[in-house]
Amino acid sequence: MRVRSGKRRPDGGSMSTDQQFDTITSVHSIDHFALNVPSISDARYFFDAFGLDVTSNENALDLRAADGHRWARVLPSDSKSLAYLSFNCFEGDLPAIERQVFAAGADILISSDGDREGFWFNDPDGNLVQVRVGEKTLPNEKAPLEQRRTLANARGSLMRSGVAKVRPRRMSHVLLFTPDIARALAFYREALGLRLSDRSANIIAFTHAPHGCDHHLVAFVQSSAKGWHHVAWEVASIDEVGNGATQMAVAGFKAGWGTGRHVLGSNYFHYVRDPWGSFSEYSADMDYVSAGSEWPAGDFRPEDSLYQWGPDIPDYFICNTEA
Repeated sequence: MRVRSGKRRPDGGSMSTDQQFDTITSVHSIDHFALNVPSISDARYFFDAFGLDVTSNENALDLRAADGHRWARVLPSDSKSLAYLSFNCFEGDLPAIERQVFAAGADILISSDGDREGFWFNDPDGNLVQVRVGEKTLPNEKAPLEQRRTLANARGSLMRSGVAKVRPRRMSHVLLFTPDIARALAFYREALGLRLSDRSANIIAFTHAPHGCDHHLVAFVQSSAKGWHHVAWEVASIDEVGNGATQMAVAGFKAGWGTGRHVLGSNYFHYVRDPWGSFSEYSADMDYVSAGSEWPAGDFRPEDSLYQWGPDIPDYFICNTEA
């Protein structure tokens, strides 16, 4: 183990966007996240109803989507919070990313030193983060949106009894509360190479990895404190977004937001409130940024950019239960 104390640039300056993109080494995907919750039994019921494969791992749970990847660990605790967030990078990029994290001001808690499990540090909000060598969990191209299309004189929908249980294909992204969006954006850009996709004033901002990535991999929303807002899971179609919402309502989880369509990211969505006041999202057809492409990041008015259509946002959707 090696602990190093990072130092920020003494001049407080920053490179231009083009210079940063030319010189910053980036992670390519999230490997998994770990979530602290006060009830493992409640977590098992919620995530199983959501359509994930839930298995016990000692006193914790592992969550897998239809792709078989372990996307999350759920750990017992006194309250809900993000335990840690684990990113994957290419093997040759690990040393450079470790240097970037150190230069961005973070203390390296456990150094790689050739260890394929990488290194750990705390981001400026105090979130525990790991970077390790691992597979690229994001697809290398945008997946097609599945649509049921029927000809005339044929029934286009299924009987409710014929609808299969919705099982998300993979995890898409996470959204974190932060007390300082500008600071979070700067750190995750300079340390991990995540690029700004879009933002709306000082309310919310979205970032992506440059190796082929959904419109957002990690997003940040303004709050008085850090916190866990939601995790999004990709499904194959708009029907699966709606069927997922019904699936969770039948299981007793009617609170949330949706169904609707976002503007920034363009995905169809339905958020389901979990037992601890945060959310899991069914998401379909998000914008995709190909490897080597530049996304035209913008700053958009909140009233014009959060959702294109859908129900009004409930007050509890923007409540940070960890604040």
